[in-house]
Amino acid sequence: MKTASADATLLPLTSKIKYCYALGQLGWSILSGLIQVWLVWFYNPPSTVPIPTYIPRGAVLGFLTVIGLITMAGRLTDAITDPWIAALSDSSQNPRGRRIPFMAKASIPFAGLAVLVFCPPAAPGSWLNIVWLTVTLLSYYVFYTLYVAPYFALTSELGRTAEDRIDLSTWIALTWFLGYIIASAAAYIWPIFQALGFDLPSAIRLTFGILALIALGLLLVPVAAIDERKLFSSTPVPIDFARSARRILGNRNFLLFEIFFLAYGIAITIFQTGNVYYVTVLLGMGETWVTLITAASGILAFMLYPAVNVLSKRFGKKILCAVAMVMLIIAYGWCSLLGILPFPAIIQAGIFVLFAAIGFAVFGILPNAIVADFAKADALRTGDNMEGMYFALQTFMSKMGQMIAMLLFGSMLLLGKERGADLGVRMTGVAAAVIGVIALAIFSKYRDADTLAS
Repeated sequence: MKTASADATLLPLTSKIKYCYALGQLGWSILSGLIQVWLVWFYNPPSTVPIPTYIPRGAVLGFLTVIGLITMAGRLTDAITDPWIAALSDSSQNPRGRRIPFMAKASIPFAGLAVLVFCPPAAPGSWLNIVWLTVTLLSYYVFYTLYVAPYFALTSELGRTAEDRIDLSTWIALTWFLGYIIASAAAYIWPIFQALGFDLPSAIRLTFGILALIALGLLLVPVAAIDERKLFSSTPVPIDFARSARRILGNRNFLLFEIFFLAYGIAITIFQTGNVYYVTVLLGMGETWVTLITAASGILAFMLYPAVNVLSKRFGKKILCAVAMVMLIIAYGWCSLLGILPFPAIIQAGIFVLFAAIGFAVFGILPNAIVADFAKADALRTGDNMEGMYFALQTFMSKMGQMIAMLLFGSMLLLGKERGADLGVRMTGVAAAVIGVIALAIFSKYRDADTLAS
């Protein structure tokens, strides 16, 4: 267990370190955003979008789609590798530290694979494209986890106090939304390449390649700037999946929070994947409006971050999380009505942004801070530094939520994804709202964890 004298020899957590840490989030948020926003749309777009049918777009087994099955397999792979990579990180005895070496090795393939998933090599309809997408997407998620699992563990290790952990969570929430907005803004960039004579798929790939190079540079900022040996002390924990999982999940309070967070994973993934359909199909706007609406929700969330930071320290995290889920339930119920309400499209979009941004502001900050509190309390109580495993279980629930959402979304699109035949798109909002109500009922049994660690 760490001692006070050992902590006294460590360098302080400066604002520069916080900023450099947050820039890593910006990098992987851009890459994740490319997949979340554009992957399903690229392989299963509305009929008016001139993208070849690289893989079959019809139903499989009556209610699934090929892209839905592949994305589900990708998220399942991602979820399974989370505890494995987290345990490797927790047990690492690398002289550079337990986290940064993993992030360094993952950065280049992580960025490259985010582009390769959009580059099917064979003619439209070929089974080789299905194989290519499956292999590249599953590989992408492995390297995603290889970077992200150690990255999140740093939140608990860098943050020596609950206030530091909330501040770090605030910064990475800011850069997460900024990265997502940048990924959404790709629709403003690829028309430039189309004007130069490239067809739409090629223009999209060139755009994603440029964004991936920018993201790669950002991924490497914390790798270069953070020296684990000088900023915190930690002890490698021997790999024991069963022991670690039993101890962590044996905490009923932590388990209740993670079930609640699962619902948020479903909701945010439906937003990311469905936004382009809500805007173009339900509201009848162009693809570039996806960026504007995303940016509006992000900017409003940014404006609310200071309030979330202050209010969580004053009133606790539970009440804010509950209010945020209520806002998201309203937002997704509203989504199911877009385009049929007696208001101009821009006002309908604005109302959605208002409610959704409140939810995104809270969930962008507090979940990471809550998990860091649990991890820090466990380390102080037992002397075992299992930050990686705590955040692995957190991201496991997030990715299970994403997997469920992608499967639901792809299947529901079979009910209709065109203007005038849009039942499937509307049902995604209904599904998210219902899941949110169930999660809120479960969360009522959770006790706030603010005092777990100091």
